[in-house]
Amino acid sequence: MDNSTIVCRCEEINKDEIITAIQLGAETFDDVKRLTRCGMGPCQSKICSNLVREIIHEQTGISLCQLKPSRMRAPLRLIRMQTLADHRTANKVASVLQDSEEGGV
Repeated sequence: MDNSTIVCRCEEINKDEIITAIQLGAETFDDVKRLTRCGMGPCQSKICSNLVREIIHEQTGISLCQLKPSRMRAPLRLIRMQTLADHRTANKVASVLQDSEEGGV
């Protein structure tokens, strides 16, 4: 893999940026994430996490078994599936927000 190869497509982070983060002291995926925003895009690191872990392994010699996956965050607010599936509502975003606030879910 060339250093200009894009590793995180969502945030357009290339291998060179990840190596730079490792040289600055990053030893875990979350460290790289904090320094580069890698894994913070729409896919939430589903595509890039293993590639980043391999690069960390190559650069530091830390075993892949010791490199933990990134921390996943829970949704900010629970929303009923019925609200998301309701096609009758003209403004779906407002409906979802109103349902979660009024419904107490």
